[in-house]
Amino acid sequence: MNKMRVKIKRLTPTAKLPVYATDGSSAADLFADIAEPLTLLPGKRFLVPTGISAQIEGAGYGLFVFARSGHGNKHGITLSNSVGVIDSDYRGEIRVGLSNLSDSPYTIVPGERIAQMALIPVMQAEFVEADSLDDSERGAGGFGSTGKQ
Repeated sequence: MNKMRVKIKRLTPTAKLPVYATDGSSAADLFADIAEPLTLLPGKRFLVPTGISAQIEGAGYGLFVFARSGHGNKHGITLSNSVGVIDSDYRGEIRVGLSNLSDSPYTIVPGERIAQMALIPVMQAEFVEADSLDDSERGAGGFGSTGKQ
């Protein structure tokens, strides 16, 4: 598997570095860097610190934070912003916004895996104003216009 160097800086002595759970993992686990358990009440959200910052050693890449499927499917815990985007020039702490969509409180414990982070190639677009766009089979069909299958 190809690898690219990403420098990780611990901002606190208790911070954990991202870890891939298996050799085939696409994303590395991120951990809560909190001093004591934190209870996330139903319908509430909280920005959870990880205690780390990152530097990607190359242009054309970004770090993207995704929810953990177990948190979402078992407990209704998901990311507040769906996907976290960490730009290649950002050097601040990586924090994870979590939301509790369930009817029950959920307690996050220190060092718990709270999200997963993937290094993904990106390309900036050159946005060009146009008076018209080419026709397509779909056209202007919006939500649900391509069918249920």
